[in-house]
Amino acid sequence: MKSKFFLLLPLLAYVVATGCGRGDGEPMSFNLSTANHMEVDSLGPHEYRVVTNGVDPYISLMGLKRALREKQTVLTFEYTAAEGVNFLELFFLLSSGTGSFGGNVAGMQKFPGLEATEEFTVYSVDLSEAIENFNWDPAADWIRLDFGNRPGVEFVIRDIRFRERNAEEEALYREKEDFKNQDRETNDQIADYLSTTYSSFVTHVEVLDSVVRVEGNYTSGDQKAMICAVKPWDDITRPEQFQGTALPPSPFSIEMERYENIDGFQYDHALSKWAITKDGELLSSAQYADYIKPERNMPKGILKGRKGIGGYHVKRGHRSDLVELPVTSITVNIGITRMMYLEEQENTIPHEYGGKTYYFNANAVEGFDQTMLEALKHDIVVAAIILVNPAHQSADPLVGQLLEDEHFEAEGAFYTMPNMSSIESVQCYAAALDFLANRYNREDNRHGRIHHWIMHNEVDAGNVWTNMGHGRPLHVFLDAYYRSMRLCYNIARNYDEHSEVFASFTHSWAVPVPVDGDYATLDLLNGLLQYSAVEGDFQWGLACHPYPEDLNEPKTWNDQAATFSMNSPMVTFKNLEVLDKWAKMPENSYKGESKRTVWLSENGTNSRSYSEQDLAEQAAGFAYAWKKMKELDGIDAFQWHNWMDGRGEFGLRIGLRKYPDDETDPAGRKPVWFLYQAADTPKEDKLFEPYKSIIGINDWSEIMREVE
Repeated sequence: MKSKFFLLLPLLAYVVATGCGRGDGEPMSFNLSTANHMEVDSLGPHEYRVVTNGVDPYISLMGLKRALREKQTVLTFEYTAAEGVNFLELFFLLSSGTGSFGGNVAGMQKFPGLEATEEFTVYSVDLSEAIENFNWDPAADWIRLDFGNRPGVEFVIRDIRFRERNAEEEALYREKEDFKNQDRETNDQIADYLSTTYSSFVTHVEVLDSVVRVEGNYTSGDQKAMICAVKPWDDITRPEQFQGTALPPSPFSIEMERYENIDGFQYDHALSKWAITKDGELLSSAQYADYIKPERNMPKGILKGRKGIGGYHVKRGHRSDLVELPVTSITVNIGITRMMYLEEQENTIPHEYGGKTYYFNANAVEGFDQTMLEALKHDIVVAAIILVNPAHQSADPLVGQLLEDEHFEAEGAFYTMPNMSSIESVQCYAAALDFLANRYNREDNRHGRIHHWIMHNEVDAGNVWTNMGHGRPLHVFLDAYYRSMRLCYNIARNYDEHSEVFASFTHSWAVPVPVDGDYATLDLLNGLLQYSAVEGDFQWGLACHPYPEDLNEPKTWNDQAATFSMNSPMVTFKNLEVLDKWAKMPENSYKGESKRTVWLSENGTNSRSYSEQDLAEQAAGFAYAWKKMKELDGIDAFQWHNWMDGRGEFGLRIGLRKYPDDETDPAGRKPVWFLYQAADTPKEDKLFEPYKSIIGINDWSEIMREVE
């Protein structure tokens, strides 16, 4: 049968085809005993027919038992598949020792699926980066192949082997290595900037109605000193590119126009930070605005309790839960590229920003209006989760192209880091945030309120949830995230002087989470604290997701990676004491004066099924978490997510209610719903009592621990 060849070239993913189907390595065999959710028939030496029969079909390869040559990093095979496989995941498994937090998984990479074909087609993936990053030893370890998530898929696969990179793959590999080297250089430059002590200082920045007042001082020998507006798209490590204004004698106080016409945009210098330079070199670190005069007098949102709901929207129904539970806070997902346009469309709402008009889908906005107004009716504090979908998921592809990070990798990623590399992208992103802040911070509360802003999702697992390319160095990634946080903060503060922005994290702490983790939460927090010390503090808080170590397992008290040390690998419900202690440490406070806000903005316990035992264990997991949190006043709020079981939650049944389409009890209240309702009421102790036996305690005080 004649073979055909295809080319898959997502940026930096190295999924490539080759013109030589057989390769140069020894063929590998399936370990048939490891097959899961699939039936496998051997058709001959190293050739198999596979039929998937579940949502998690995978199988491991037999180990190579030998080392690979230097360039022999391309895993290749031939296949036929009438319907195709929607994605391929490779898990790198260790034969001995531990991978992440006691497991044998060293890492995972996700690749495009197997396209439908009736002829044998070559599929190749270059695993050089994974082999390096995951410390995977092909002579001792092995690989597991996960073939999508659909049952009833049939395909034939043969001649699985490792071969050397061909000329095209080698060129891609070298290109990526050059990019990684440049990235590391940029990372070092940012780190040097943050750790440098300068002789000059910008001491205070105020943004008023039409001017920006900047104060500071510089050494007497720097008579040619300039004050420069460092705009969001500027690179602080390239001061030779800045344009500035000559400074009066030191100490100085200078006023400059707040608005400036740049390339046809009316740019607002409330978004800039300010640095002193001379002859193209930094004399000071940059300083963001210490004060932005608000246009409106908005009351501060006050939490009346700690119970909340995550991912709330009125269209999901069951509004009565807001009152019956009752709820005092909610988070609302807002995908800005899902509803934004550069040109007027039918049924859109115009919004002028920076001299340009942008447009927003009226139906989507009306849904958010109803949601915010429902919350307002019950005096509920609202945090918007700002999400940026990639270009191919955007309502307007032009908006998507502006806001998708230039190094975004689609495979395995849900959202992108917003692109802020040009004035066009920054103005578009700022316009979306300004539309929301303006609309939901009116003194007449016409459309409801947004009090706080959760910036993106689980950035410590950025490759999946806030993607700007795989394997970006810490300071490169954090610099982009920090600039996004600052942009939102300064826009929100223009309307509401009480607005805060929250950084979003998984349950990682001192170590990245297994498989999907890119950074340790603690490293990102330390980086934000460093930026606050260098460029001026702002009211940022934490939006943590302290799910159990295994999201499927509700018995969080058994979590092995959650220890009672400030260097614990994870922070889950088991060791919330670690998060509480961090929040209360003076060096982590806002301006050394007040504790940073901490929301557990996405969390809950799972019921593996709707059996009585599984539902009881889910409720016990919550009882444990609540009783612990109740003693920790460093944690301000708890938002249950997902509030209802969802079919898109990777098989989890983590809701307070059952699936809305459950055949026997649609959206039925689980036992945990009633426990959540009783929490913080006189009924709490009575309803929580039966779950002590599941946890294995006699008194709730037994779950509390001191942190080392």
